[in-house]
Amino acid sequence: MMLARVADSLYWLGRYIERAEHLSRLSSVMLNATLDQTGSGAHAVWIAMAAVGEPGDGESVGSFEAAEALVLNRGDPNSVVSSLARARENARQVRDQITTETWERLNLLYLKVTDGDAAKAFAGGSDNFLHDVIADLHLFKGAADTTMSHGESWRFMMLGIYMERAQLVSRLLEVCFAESPVHGQLDDHVALVSLLRMACALEPYLRVYTAEIEPRHILEFLVFDEDFPRSIRFATAQIEQHLSAMARAIGGERAGPERLAGRLKARLQFADVDELEAVGAGPLLTTVVNECARIHEAIYETFVAYPLETRLPA
Repeated sequence: MMLARVADSLYWLGRYIERAEHLSRLSSVMLNATLDQTGSGAHAVWIAMAAVGEPGDGESVGSFEAAEALVLNRGDPNSVVSSLARARENARQVRDQITTETWERLNLLYLKVTDGDAAKAFAGGSDNFLHDVIADLHLFKGAADTTMSHGESWRFMMLGIYMERAQLVSRLLEVCFAESPVHGQLDDHVALVSLLRMACALEPYLRVYTAEIEPRHILEFLVFDEDFPRSIRFATAQIEQHLSAMARAIGGERAGPERLAGRLKARLQFADVDELEAVGAGPLLTTVVNECARIHEAIYETFVAYPLETRLPA
């Protein structure tokens, strides 16, 4: 079993990497949506701002300024630049656990977004800037997947990625669908397409449902699809898989996180979109967010903040 501080750093490395990618994509979609001069573009901007907990719709300060703040505001602990800084610091602390390829990719990206000319580069071509950030984050994940041994270190990092993804996608869908039954709130075509882009799901969705951009289908795809890596069901299945593998390495009775993850996985496995239409999507999405928070606490109790005597040999 690895040291608690090492597990903690790898776990948060994964979470910050996923957070940075999600915010970069929200910012990119928000800026593209402003090119639409109708109310549809404003609706898409509202979705992006509400998904990160920001009041208003971004119009009071301008959509560009709002996006720039989401990306480059060092005073915001959840901005892209702050997330990457924290990811890099966690990676530095466990440099011996990750490969040179993963460290170099993250370090180069950190230097790019913290460069003195980053704001100028963003202003000169925000779409290209954000595209490059997202591409570099994909390269980081690819390097980790193909160059790191798929043991404890890799599993803790993947656990962080999927924990963050499950919560972020759930919150994004809550913004769009939680206030009323499925068909009652978000039915604008441009806003629905923007939602799919925010979840990096437009092309995979179209391969399943062709051109039918419908709220029911979007919920079914982003919540229940078992093959799409950014669906909530896929993410929770990965959380349970990684926790089960790590629990076997520990042994004993301390099996809290994987039991919680198993229940959440089963809940999503046996629910369906008809149930969401009947009662609304809000209860299930809220349950996912709350259960992920409970799993996070159990991870800390089991792998990070556990009593020392539970790990000492008898």
